[in-house]
Amino acid sequence: MRYRTVGGLRVSAVGLGAMPLSIEGRPDEGRAMATVHAALDAGVTLLDTADSYHLPGDEPGHNERLVARALATYGGDTADVLVTTKGGRGRPADGSWTVTGSPRHLKSAAEASLKRLGVEAIGLYQLHKPDPAVPFEESVGALRDLLDEGKIRYAGISNTDVGQIRRAHALLGDRLVSVQNRYSPAVRDSEPELRLCAELGLAFLPWSPLGGISRSSLDGPPRWLPPEDAGHATGPTHGNGLDAFHAVARERGVSPQQVCLAWLLTRSPVVVPIPGASRPGTIRDSAGAADLELTPEEVARLEVEAGVGS
Repeated sequence: MRYRTVGGLRVSAVGLGAMPLSIEGRPDEGRAMATVHAALDAGVTLLDTADSYHLPGDEPGHNERLVARALATYGGDTADVLVTTKGGRGRPADGSWTVTGSPRHLKSAAEASLKRLGVEAIGLYQLHKPDPAVPFEESVGALRDLLDEGKIRYAGISNTDVGQIRRAHALLGDRLVSVQNRYSPAVRDSEPELRLCAELGLAFLPWSPLGGISRSSLDGPPRWLPPEDAGHATGPTHGNGLDAFHAVARERGVSPQQVCLAWLLTRSPVVVPIPGASRPGTIRDSAGAADLELTPEEVARLEVEAGVGS
């Protein structure tokens, strides 16, 4: 396993997005726990969750509690594992995705996440999405207060643009350590945000990093994505520009998903992909991408043939 940094912490170059373990189509408890344990066995030391990762209207914080149980029952050392969670979104019974970024809500949400995770301080707490009804500086100010109170160690922001990243950095300084945006071979409109993260030394955590690789354009958007995100895949999809990933995978004897994650790691030293998984074999395969070093020729082939350049 290769490593990268989030703030001053060393983390595995590939993390685990735990969302699929708690939303629609989730596995049973046994397989969910086995999936997290398989990630830890493979050297994964970054686990990404959120208080809104649960079935609609059911068990807020389900995913956080599951991650906490998985860590507590793991037989090995978990001292170096960074759990990142997020606050500011909700999933009411109608299945919609709400956004609530008021300082009062974020502070209350962080307190609840603390209890569910069973920690003295959350390693990395992220604003899940800016709330258009709340001034952005007020939402980020809540993160600053949580930092000052010692309830979170580091802060991050998600689903943000270049201007918002600069504003958050101005407020939080080096205590802002990450940006989590959607980014994959099929969805690359966060290129400016990625470049800014590299400039500022912020970790860039791509969510849904396998977009265009794991799904065909005939599949349609994953049903669990918020509507505004589900319709966001404007880049090429497999069968329409990403065949090079599958060709390189065949030549290497690995999965296209592993090639995709290895390619993401070549985009910038600040990139730490967080692919989702709902079975042990999937995360073991994803973790293997950290040790798959693509040749310059392969990278050029992916970028030229598949149109995946900057």
